[in-house]
Amino acid sequence: MSSLLPFSYLNLMMNMTEMMHAEMMHAEMTHALAQIKRGAHELLLEEELKHKLALGRPLRVKAGFDPTAPDLHLGHTVLLNKMRQFQDLGHHALFLIGDFTGMIGDPSGKNTTRPPLSREQVMENAQSYREQVFKVLNPEKTEIVFNSTWMDKFSAADLIKLAATHTVARMLERDDFSKRYKSNQPIAIHEFIYPLVQGYDSVALKADIELGGTDQRFNLLMGRELQKHYGQPAQCILIMPLLEGLDGVNKMSKSLGNYIGVTDTPQDMFGKLMSISDTLMWRYLELLSFRNLNEIAGWRAEVAAGRNPRDIKVLLAQEIVARFHTRQAAEAALAEFEARFRQGVLPDDMPEVNVSALGGSIAVPQLLKQAGLVEGTSEAMRMIQQGAVKLDGERINDKSVVVKAGTVVVAQVGKRKFARITVQ
Repeated sequence: MSSLLPFSYLNLMMNMTEMMHAEMMHAEMTHALAQIKRGAHELLLEEELKHKLALGRPLRVKAGFDPTAPDLHLGHTVLLNKMRQFQDLGHHALFLIGDFTGMIGDPSGKNTTRPPLSREQVMENAQSYREQVFKVLNPEKTEIVFNSTWMDKFSAADLIKLAATHTVARMLERDDFSKRYKSNQPIAIHEFIYPLVQGYDSVALKADIELGGTDQRFNLLMGRELQKHYGQPAQCILIMPLLEGLDGVNKMSKSLGNYIGVTDTPQDMFGKLMSISDTLMWRYLELLSFRNLNEIAGWRAEVAAGRNPRDIKVLLAQEIVARFHTRQAAEAALAEFEARFRQGVLPDDMPEVNVSALGGSIAVPQLLKQAGLVEGTSEAMRMIQQGAVKLDGERINDKSVVVKAGTVVVAQVGKRKFARITVQ
């Protein structure tokens, strides 16, 4: 009996060690999945991702950006933030610049054919992206890749073989293509190539997981299908919501004017973030902030108990400005904002109103009339002439000034009339 005791004891200790290791691995997996799923719209497929995570190697995390404009805005950083979270969990980020696909033009969500960009435009914008992404991503864990690297080597025969993997009927399952087809809107043949090339990017990069917005679901699934076709393990897909712009309604977009650019000045960035509605603030905290979700939940409880939501908005604005500039710039932006708006200027109970802009913009006199700050446009013009009208703290002296749709402005008429106006 006594000779069996050491063996039994050793066996018991080994079992306990294995159990503790399994529990630790389970806890790490649970934490990682919570981080990955934070703010996500959909994860395809969670069980597959668990299997990939259990392999214990850094995953290859892909997100593609077509350089269609020279500057990124906070809507783009929803994906960048998620990539950074993957990096913090030990994984490898593949920041794909779609210089080849950019010359095709992404048809996602478009009701007309998107004009392609020239090689010169694409490369100029791509260089700008390279300079901006490392304000979020860890450069030591980031690989910047261009899909022209492999697509420029494709022959006509290679492209035909790629096109042969899918039918026209399959392409027309895509919502935007389907709507355009049914409404007799033209669809150019090259637009069918776009999702195929984006999907092939995942093959070329051997991606384990791809990130994209809700408007990219079809393209992201294409990557899975093509990886299977080429004999690779299929990537998982993490679909992130599209960030609403300052108006709280439309997707953040430079063309709508409802954006916050990552190259905006600290003062502009801070002021724009302070202009968002109290409801939209929580959305931005979830998708843009790196703060712990428990801390954000605590803030929600405090606001529900009577804390001014503006206090939370200041913390959000400081965090974002510090990320894209410096902590000192964030402090200076706060000080300037306080001087302009908080020292007896803006009331805490300022009304929030929506106005309509026909033709994409609205003149200030009409803006003030629709917002109920003046009786009519004649009064508005008179108040402008008297220097009694301010937008975002800046005095307006020209009655022909217009405000674009998608913009949120704080308007002041005289000393006592204020409104936070969303131009739709």
